[in-house]
Amino acid sequence: ERNRGITIVAAAASFNWQCGDETGLIHLIDTPGHIDFTAEVERSIRVSDGAVVIFSGVEGVEAQSEKVWRQSDHYHVPKLAFINKLDRLGASFEVTVKEMRRKFANLSIIPFQLPIGIESGFSGVIDLLSMQALYFQGDEGIDIERREIPQELLPSAEAARDHLLTEIAEISDEIADFYLNEQKIPVVKLKAEIRRLVLDNQLCPVFAGSAKKNIGVQPLLDAVMSFLPSPEDRGTCSAINVRSGKPDMIDVTAPEFCGMIFKLVAGAGADMLYLRTYSGRLAVNDVVVNTRTGKKVKIRRILRLYSKNIEAIDEVGPGDIVGIIGPDETFTGDTLCVPHHQVFLEKINFPEPVISIAIEPKSGNDKEKLHICLEQLCREDPTLNLKRHENTGQMVLSGMGELHLEINANRIRHEFGIDARCGRPRVAFRETLAAAIETRGVFDKLIGETALYTEVGIAFEPIKLEQGIQIESSVSTGVDQIPAAWKDSALEALYGALKTGGNTGYSLIYIRATLQNIVGVPEKTTTGSVAGAVMDAVQKAITSGTVLLEPVMKLVITAPEDIIGEITGYLQVRRAIFHGISEVSGNKLLHCEVPLAEMFGFSAALPKLSGGRASFTMEPHGYQEISAEALQRLNSEHVVKI
Repeated sequence: ERNRGITIVAAAASFNWQCGDETGLIHLIDTPGHIDFTAEVERSIRVSDGAVVIFSGVEGVEAQSEKVWRQSDHYHVPKLAFINKLDRLGASFEVTVKEMRRKFANLSIIPFQLPIGIESGFSGVIDLLSMQALYFQGDEGIDIERREIPQELLPSAEAARDHLLTEIAEISDEIADFYLNEQKIPVVKLKAEIRRLVLDNQLCPVFAGSAKKNIGVQPLLDAVMSFLPSPEDRGTCSAINVRSGKPDMIDVTAPEFCGMIFKLVAGAGADMLYLRTYSGRLAVNDVVVNTRTGKKVKIRRILRLYSKNIEAIDEVGPGDIVGIIGPDETFTGDTLCVPHHQVFLEKINFPEPVISIAIEPKSGNDKEKLHICLEQLCREDPTLNLKRHENTGQMVLSGMGELHLEINANRIRHEFGIDARCGRPRVAFRETLAAAIETRGVFDKLIGETALYTEVGIAFEPIKLEQGIQIESSVSTGVDQIPAAWKDSALEALYGALKTGGNTGYSLIYIRATLQNIVGVPEKTTTGSVAGAVMDAVQKAITSGTVLLEPVMKLVITAPEDIIGEITGYLQVRRAIFHGISEVSGNKLLHCEVPLAEMFGFSAALPKLSGGRASFTMEPHGYQEISAEALQRLNSEHVVKI
């Protein structure tokens, strides 16, 4: 991380913070910004009560910032925004706020501060709630000096405060009454209403600062205490009851313990598991159940996390984030709870890997050691996938991008001390059906002395889906209908069969499958025969024809106007689809989509094209059909191997 100047793994730290007369314990999870490490963001947001989204005052709203925003919306996480780097050349608070409002129109984005000075003259912030100027003095900006707002900035500060109150009044009837009657709004009442609106995801306050110069950090932490939710504010979280299979709710005030493992750090002796607690209390030597495996596990140690430092504690309550040592066969996304009230908490959804490399040891003596190391890396990172190539027998490691795989390859060499060779990157292709089709699957076999028979009808439809594969059913179960076990077996087999692969061996994607009917007789139909009939129906659908899909990346390039043409020409021959050019802070932003296979080496090529004056952000943007000509060219260049 120090070598590259970026965050790679999420780090958790706990600390006390005093805001006014109130002191609270804040659990902070710092997540990476690079798209290759989106799994760290996904699992951190899943267990967070609130988020502080950091934007650069120079680059504005980058593609990864949009991705993080959407991830937090998915989990209904309230947000604050902090516009950083306002001390740098080309920084603009106003332009970044405008861009945020344009791209995130689903809630009110309102500045709660204004910067004092611009670029190298940036020296403090104006607090629009207290209408004071804040300057940060002493070592590392620890001492806050509150002064009157400079006269030359007072008109703009008053206008900004009036705009703040106007926008809040539009979404708050209580504040609107004060505002329309021209009454002074009590600060306590205003802050309470702001907190309610933030918790309801109607409002996102925006703050200003420079982390490098330690300007604006303390007011941001005060805002975390004042406006973001505590665990009690979040109230309940949804779950599925293990025994009944029906929806359940976990209340933060409930006495029964329930928590989720959201991160794993593999160790030689025992894994360290990051646990978010949702209800009840957990103590050392307590026995809980992992509801995925059904096994009871004993908690040997509970650790308070201070980034790289840890402190052993005896007990932990609801809403905490701690490390635990002890449970075996426990992984990211597992729910731990008391034996008499077992539930599954909502899973963490991780994206599928899009790029692969073959990896092998230089010495045959390291073969087993390398395999253990790769399995450990995959245990830690759910977006890494390891499998053995059918033809060559090589181990193939798949991940989210070139940087993702490069960093893990470096870990193998430097952290684990294994001298390994890595092959050229390969694209992770997918397949989908060529056309919609309805099939009937039949299982009619004599197993031993038992005749088994089942027939199923399934409709398949190729369609672009966020989740990749969608399974539906129009089959009724219950009295005078088919047994529920038949339907459950059919849906499970259907999902499994679609994940196995198409005509060229790649996983299927973008398919909606609807189970239409199941025909069977009690004495001849079992859950196994139902699954067999489903697999027959899927095989018939695949045999009808599939098309090959390649991953596509959403690319945003920031560059001066005079070199945009050269970059555009470079991308045109790489099958880029251009969506337009916008402007931010004097630079042009080129928006396009490019197949991932064409992006290998782009991070090295761009500095040469631009003389080091351009930068880019990239994120996965689904899959598209690849032409035979493009596939043949990529094969000849050894970018992919089919």
